[in-house]
Amino acid sequence: MGTVEYLVNVALEFLPFHAAAYGTNVTLYFATGLVLDAIQSRYPERRIQKRRRGEIRKWREIRQSLLSLTVTSGCIAAGVFASVKGWTLVAPLPLTWWSAVLMFVVSVIAFDAWFYWGHRLMHSPRLYRFHAEHHQSVAPTVWSTYNDSLVDAFVMQSYYLWIPFLLPIPIEILVLHRLVDHVNGTIGHSGFEFYASPLVRVPSPMVCVTFHDQHHSRFRYNYANFFSFWDRVCGTLHPCYDQEVRRLEKWEEGQEEGDQPGEPRVIPRGASR
Repeated sequence: MGTVEYLVNVALEFLPFHAAAYGTNVTLYFATGLVLDAIQSRYPERRIQKRRRGEIRKWREIRQSLLSLTVTSGCIAAGVFASVKGWTLVAPLPLTWWSAVLMFVVSVIAFDAWFYWGHRLMHSPRLYRFHAEHHQSVAPTVWSTYNDSLVDAFVMQSYYLWIPFLLPIPIEILVLHRLVDHVNGTIGHSGFEFYASPLVRVPSPMVCVTFHDQHHSRFRYNYANFFSFWDRVCGTLHPCYDQEVRRLEKWEEGQEEGDQPGEPRVIPRGASR
């Protein structure tokens, strides 16, 4: 068999993987978005950026998301395909309770590091033009999650392509991680805060919706995904993040009557960018 024929056969074999991944991603995109939209419409007081309406960009974001999801789906499909074909450097661990928990935790931590540094890279002067589309969503919504250029989508999501080559992660756990990442990303872009608590501020590394919303409204803070660890260590955490979470906690407890949740704090003059 010649090289060209071999590559054509591999491509044809890969296509069903990509089609399945794309169909699943698009279905989850609309299902998660519609459910969260319906819930949030009942709690307008929980909107974080009250003076902006990201919904006016909804249809543009949906169109761009359907395009960028071809890349995201290609990355996860390629990772699964390579694992199935036995092309990875290490074989996946047998799926057991201990391997599932271990590989899921390791993968989430590794992805957060990948996302932080990849995100910082996309904010560099030479590459920001590929990330600028995502930041057209200054007040993000559930439809903003995949509002990316194709280059941006590849940089951020190619983790799912490369990690099976480096970690003995079972395919099922890789897919589960991608599912959790989708839900987490959609909630993180939703623009409504339901999760403020001591669990999402110092000393905890966990984050709430306000974390990523501050990134969209202020651009130069809060680059990570699941955790605040890298932002705290590297000095890129929004200076008012913990303070804002505490204020939201008090609002939840009814200790600040008349205060509205999620009103963004003004960055102190001279604060580091």
